[in-house]
Amino acid sequence: MDEVVVQVEKTKREWDDAYEKTFEHILAIQEYGKSRRGGEEKISLQRLNGLAQDGLSLLNSLQFNLDLLAPQLPSDDQVQSTQSLLETWKNQYQSLRVNLRSANLKAKDNMRKAAQQERELLLGGGTESTDLRRKRQANAGVTSDAESITESLRRSRQLMVQEVERSTNTLVAFDESTGVLKKAESEYKGHRSLLSRTRNLLSTMQRQDVIDRVILIIGFSLFVCAVLYVVSKRIGILKLQQMATAAIKAQLAGKAANGDAMPLGQEFDGGNTVPNVGIPLQQRLHDEL
Repeated sequence: MDEVVVQVEKTKREWDDAYEKTFEHILAIQEYGKSRRGGEEKISLQRLNGLAQDGLSLLNSLQFNLDLLAPQLPSDDQVQSTQSLLETWKNQYQSLRVNLRSANLKAKDNMRKAAQQERELLLGGGTESTDLRRKRQANAGVTSDAESITESLRRSRQLMVQEVERSTNTLVAFDESTGVLKKAESEYKGHRSLLSRTRNLLSTMQRQDVIDRVILIIGFSLFVCAVLYVVSKRIGILKLQQMATAAIKAQLAGKAANGDAMPLGQEFDGGNTVPNVGIPLQQRLHDEL
């Protein structure tokens, strides 16, 4: 069974016991003074009022506990039924307070009537009157001491009840604070795992950035080398082309000067006649490359 349900049932049992005892004390207050004979009573009116007030304080504390426990019940039906019961308790509590005031008024009326009867008895004389005087004198001091001690105990008990209520409220506040701290701890753990994953991603991105830079530098270096190689080759070919063109022009100029004409379309190559197939010199050099 749920712990909250157990506490609610315990509170209900305590309420029933406290309500019954408080109601009995109020009835005793209401009947106080009716059977008075010579000032004899088992419990004084002040003591009965103290017990009734203690009972009302306990009932008020039980109402407070039930009000705290009701929202924590596992089902909505239980919450609604408990809240309805709480309203019934409040009505019963107010009824007891009204009955206590009425009982005190009734007790005062009974005491006034009993005092009137004792006065008449004392003034009447006789053996019964003498015995009554002696008993009143003997019990006066004892009753006064007992009432003072009882009142001190009642005040001490009332202070203890108030301290218990304060302690209960403090424990409830501690429980709420503990819940808030646990929630904050769980959120912190979630954020810590997220920060750890983010840190790992940043490290991976940094490594990838370094690798990309190295690849770019190597690629750019290879590209520059290729461009330099192509440019150097092109410059060498142009120089070779210019030298060949100059040599051919010089050879043709020398033959023209000596009058050694050669058939059109032929060239002299080491004593062998090379037919000129009409391919431009520039095109042949490109083909050789």
